[in-house]
Amino acid sequence: MGAFHEGHLCLMRTSVAENDLTVVSLFVNPTQFGKGEDFEKYPRDLDRDLELAKSVGVDILFTPDTHEMYPRDEATRVVVPAISERWDGQFRPGHFDGVATIVCKLFNIIRPSVAYFGWKDLQQCLVIIAMVEDLNLPTELSFQDTIRESDGLARSSRNVYLSKEERSVAPLIYQELLALKANLSQEQDPRGKVESAAKKLTSAGFHIDYLALVDMNTLAPIDVPHGKCALIFAGRIGATRLIDNIRL
Repeated sequence: MGAFHEGHLCLMRTSVAENDLTVVSLFVNPTQFGKGEDFEKYPRDLDRDLELAKSVGVDILFTPDTHEMYPRDEATRVVVPAISERWDGQFRPGHFDGVATIVCKLFNIIRPSVAYFGWKDLQQCLVIIAMVEDLNLPTELSFQDTIRESDGLARSSRNVYLSKEERSVAPLIYQELLALKANLSQEQDPRGKVESAAKKLTSAGFHIDYLALVDMNTLAPIDVPHGKCALIFAGRIGATRLIDNIRL
């Protein structure tokens, strides 16, 4: 959605290295913003983003406007049940319907052989995996590790909203996730350890939507780590909502 940062550029560089032609879509998608969210003030700087994309070897920057992508008010929607309804789906109703719809439309327009996403939004990645499998879309998916600042904060376009004080507190998310990952390996009271980490973050000023240990395939909450699982977080510091996760 623009406001490119090193996380985006890493995806672009990977595509450029692995493919003959790289297309980057840039579209601030209104259907994935809920009422009262930051669609109007979402950071936009097309000239800057164009130069950054050029600098890493991108061949095409696809920048449609809203009318091109949604020519009718009552447009067809793509809905991925179950996975879309948990966690962010509860706090941001309709968000993942907007994500699945726009990604499906972009796949149909661009027809990529491979599409690149970052693991930072784990739930979004799982929604896209389910959509591609369920609709038999002929696109391979490639997921890349989260790119972080030197202090561990996950790179995000929304980080520009953070005040100086909030920015100094934000890295605690990753620090607590790392500590949880280490503690959970001891298999002693996992639920209590998650609750303790949530209290620490709340004391630091976060308003937590969720901090949970989940199954990687279904995003269902689990009490004890097993198989492929992940720790997921979403919450606000000040007016800025941040998400992060660690896969176990």
